[in-house]
Amino acid sequence: MTWSPDSWRSKPAKHIPEDYPDPAALAAVETELKSYPPLVFAGEARSLKARLADVSRGEAFLLQGGDCAESFKEFHPDNIRDTFRVLLQMAVALTFGASMPVVKVGRIAGQFGKPRSSPVETRDGVTLPSYRGDNINAMDFTPEARIPDPQRLLRGYGQSAATLNLIRALAKGGYADLRNVHRWMLDFVGGAPQAEKYEVLADKISEAMAFMDACGITAGSSKAMSEVEFYTSHEGLLLGFEQAMTRKDSTSGDWYDTSAHMIWIGDRTRQPDGAHVEFCRGIRNPIGIKCGPTLEPDDLMELLDILSPDNEAGRIVLISRFGANKVGEGLPRLLRRVQAEGRNVVWSSDPMHGNTTTTETGYKTRGFDNILSEVMQFFEVCRAEGAYPGGVHFEMTGQDVTECVGGGQAITAEDLSSRYHTHCDPRLNATQALELAFILADTMHKDRRATN
Repeated sequence: MTWSPDSWRSKPAKHIPEDYPDPAALAAVETELKSYPPLVFAGEARSLKARLADVSRGEAFLLQGGDCAESFKEFHPDNIRDTFRVLLQMAVALTFGASMPVVKVGRIAGQFGKPRSSPVETRDGVTLPSYRGDNINAMDFTPEARIPDPQRLLRGYGQSAATLNLIRALAKGGYADLRNVHRWMLDFVGGAPQAEKYEVLADKISEAMAFMDACGITAGSSKAMSEVEFYTSHEGLLLGFEQAMTRKDSTSGDWYDTSAHMIWIGDRTRQPDGAHVEFCRGIRNPIGIKCGPTLEPDDLMELLDILSPDNEAGRIVLISRFGANKVGEGLPRLLRRVQAEGRNVVWSSDPMHGNTTTTETGYKTRGFDNILSEVMQFFEVCRAEGAYPGGVHFEMTGQDVTECVGGGQAITAEDLSSRYHTHCDPRLNATQALELAFILADTMHKDRRATN
């Protein structure tokens, strides 16, 4: 079938708002966005695809993480820096544990819109449209705030551009020097409840860095010591915005969505005959597919046929999100089918979305133990089926929030109200995210030693 950036409009589209009061105003904004500069470049997306191809061969590991949904209210350079810093810290620990490169991809600079389980929300007998993300409507529970406003798409573009500008400066301007990251890790180790366990790993990293210094491998002699490659991603939900940011690459003649390096299709919008799959089949960016309990092996094969007909390594990331109590039942049958048909994919674990609960006081939360359990089961199942567990996908922040319970800080349900700042789903705080990275690094380090 012939593809064009707007061919998705002939397909059924789920979780795209249809209640904009002025469709002409929305169309005008989308037309304006078409004239805006790209947020990322086709060559960068190709570089990410090459890195993901390494992951698919078991030669690298994918770390993807960031906000559940970015907000206009919390937009601040310190928040961007802190999330970037924690991802670097996590990557250093995982690099040491796996003894291989870590591909760093943020849920950042465009992760605004969110699919919701219900189009409406009721409070105290009042029913209003659901909050769908800051690039669609506002979180305030008023009729006016919940009206979709196309001008928010322009503000989202501006915030994404400013975020990318800062990230590029941090990644290339010396802030990402490996020695700085190591000092941050030591700061974490000093205050962590499980400090003794983590200090062992930090000491080993310190010894390795001292060895490199002795060999003359320093920040001045190697860019790998002072700079990092950092890529962006978000769920490609609002297809009007994604279409407006889709451009034909002058080098290759291929179409790329220049809103992010990687786009993923959510578990609620992955219908093979739906608009989101239709849009993503024509762009050459790496594509993620969320794989939940309702995904059947035949449906997954159909999606792979549509989205990666050439079976290109680095094109597809399959993001498992079953929940800690469903991994053992749902994941093996998908793995077996993909392995049997020789598909080139990256397998990654999202242990967040299947482990969400609501407390008696109304707070949505996630348990650290459940998150850890799903990741560890993911590793075990992949190994049992002969597949490479290639990555993790976390909703996390660099801030000291109290949104997920448990972990070394022993956050309880009673603590949630103290620093519960998310606009959508609960996130790991900086310490919890680092704690998970250290545990995974320790596990990967032991596995590597056992196989050598």
